[in-house]
Amino acid sequence: PVRLLVAGIGDALATYYEARACYQAQATTIAGGICSNAALALAEECLDILFADGLKAKLAVEQHTVSAAVENIIEANTYLSGVGFESGGLAGAHAIHNGLTVLEECHHMLHGEKVAFGTLVQLVLENADLEEIEEIIDFCKSLGLPTNLADLGVQKIESEKLMAVATAACAENDTLHNMPFKVTPEDVYSAILVANQLGK
Repeated sequence: PVRLLVAGIGDALATYYEARACYQAQATTIAGGICSNAALALAEECLDILFADGLKAKLAVEQHTVSAAVENIIEANTYLSGVGFESGGLAGAHAIHNGLTVLEECHHMLHGEKVAFGTLVQLVLENADLEEIEEIIDFCKSLGLPTNLADLGVQKIESEKLMAVATAACAENDTLHNMPFKVTPEDVYSAILVANQLGK
């Protein structure tokens, strides 16, 4: 189904940015090591394929056809993202996803859809270049991935609920602590609001 393919792209989208953060922090990866140059290269190749073929693959699947772009995206979503996250590590984007699970309004959203927005939040946390953030926003919009809270089903922004999301994302054993700097719930709360505005 198209939605599942696109959600897979949303999940894979985080691979490079999270591996980059883990590489900078020398954080322990899911496989129990440190992000290597090879793992970072696989994660970067994953991102390059997503940007090059993501939209073309979505359009092909909407027409119930298989193309070279579809094959490339399947490889990126499964192999490159799978090895990339396992050997590269998880950081902010997946922790934000985990935080969003406390919102009932987001329960209908797929994992990769929430991770896509989490990637935006991670980039805001990093104070990434606006050009890099806008590239992600444009890419997500082209595929129909969420770029703001309304896209996730959150129609009314309530500070108490968002702080609960931020607090959950900062849970002691979550991957937000793999970022190369200390992150507090207040930081996450602010980044969610900024990412939401940029994503509109």
